Amino acid sequence: MDADLPSTRPYLVRALHEWCTDNGLTPYVVVAVDERVQVPREYVRDGQIVLNISFDATSGLRLGNDVIAFKARFGGVPREVVIPVEHVIAIYARENGQGMAFPAPEPASGPAEPAGGPPRFQVVAAEGDGATPKVPTAPAPAPDGGAPADEGGHDRPPPGGKRPALTRVK
Repeated sequence: MDADLPSTRPYLVRALHEWCTDNGLTPYVVVAVDERVQVPREYVRDGQIVLNISFDATSGLRLGNDVIAFKARFGGVPREVVIPVEHVIAIYARENGQGMAFPAPEPASGPAEPAGGPPRFQVVAAEGDGATPKVPTAPAPAPDGGAPADEGGHDRPPPGGKRPALTRVK
């Protein structure tokens, strides 16, 4: 019977997005990028992209069961973003790093994955808070279309703490 049930991932993504929004936090998603993901490729680092999916940073945000779709500005240029939900590997609040990580998506049929297969992620507690997942340090694009967050200084680590990061487990 469990095989017939839909994935919990889209429901959890929506719930954490709502939790962030209700509490004045900024929801970010980490996305595993392949040919099925429509994002600006120039912002992809190590096969991943970190995106601000707050209502302030997006236009027409739809958090569906199959895809997350919205328009956003990257470098001042409006772009359409379409992400299959199974490619979301984490959602977290920028301000405190609290969120959830998910298993990496199944590889697309086509070219074989490098030795070891697709990357897997493990939630590791950050210093000071056992419930805080580590998230990747790949630069996120600035919602106002400026430079990626790390280069433009828009995405600063929480006061008195280190920036969280996801740990890749091989």
